[in-house]
Amino acid sequence: MSGVDLHLHSTASDGKLSPEAVVARAASLGLSCIALSDHDTVDGIVPALRAARDYPALKVIPAVEISTDMPDGQAHVLGYFIDYTSAVLTESLDRFRNSRQLRARGMIERLGNLGIDIEWRRVREIAGEGSIGRPHIAQAMMEKHYIETFKEAFDKYIGHGGPAYVERDKMTPAEAVELIIRSSGLAVLAHPTTVADPEALIAGLKAAGLVGIEAYYKDYPPDVVESLVGLSVKYNLIATGGTDFHGLDDATEVMLGGVDVPEAAVTALIALADKRVLEMAGF
Repeated sequence: MSGVDLHLHSTASDGKLSPEAVVARAASLGLSCIALSDHDTVDGIVPALRAARDYPALKVIPAVEISTDMPDGQAHVLGYFIDYTSAVLTESLDRFRNSRQLRARGMIERLGNLGIDIEWRRVREIAGEGSIGRPHIAQAMMEKHYIETFKEAFDKYIGHGGPAYVERDKMTPAEAVELIIRSSGLAVLAHPTTVADPEALIAGLKAAGLVGIEAYYKDYPPDVVESLVGLSVKYNLIATGGTDFHGLDDATEVMLGGVDVPEAAVTALIALADKRVLEMAGF
């Protein structure tokens, strides 16, 4: 098990554990550093940082995962060490959350047309106070035995291009990188293989200010990891990683800390974040 996990979700978006529970779980496993990176929201960061005070051996990095769209698929951009109080950031994310609610309603309607009857009320209950996401819809589908795993929901119905998939408000990857930089954060491309030509995207985002790529990721075989690490070297980027943990208790999910992320990834991110702070202070 790795001591580092830089891609985690909580009930602030579409995870099943509260921010406090994510922190406690990481501490109980002996992790040294995590990043809470909920989808399009920073609402879980303050509770996570407060909880981390009880675990001095665990460092919690404030982060966010911003969803973006491209003609050939989806790309997500992680923002580390963000200013989670930034009005520019929170206003942009608020617009995204509103679009997620409309999108979820649209997916439920399309599922109904396919003979899969789930209720908006139940999806809202599952999401609780967090931002509604597709895993909440998948859980409602599982409860009524339309599917057996979360993966099946995405593969057959609500994944990109699926019969019940609905688009949301769009932001380009470059716009997400820009938003993260404006919020004093470090932009890292999450799970780069979700697009047809990862290198072209990486090269373009490097010019926009990208500082890293998620090379160590759940289910990535050694050859993919090696290829992505090679791209990080080629473009002088930090090779980060994480499990994309949602706490869904699904047999297909990689558990928290289950990806071998090098400690060097955290060291490099912290050094760059410290450098940015000094630059902003005029040193």
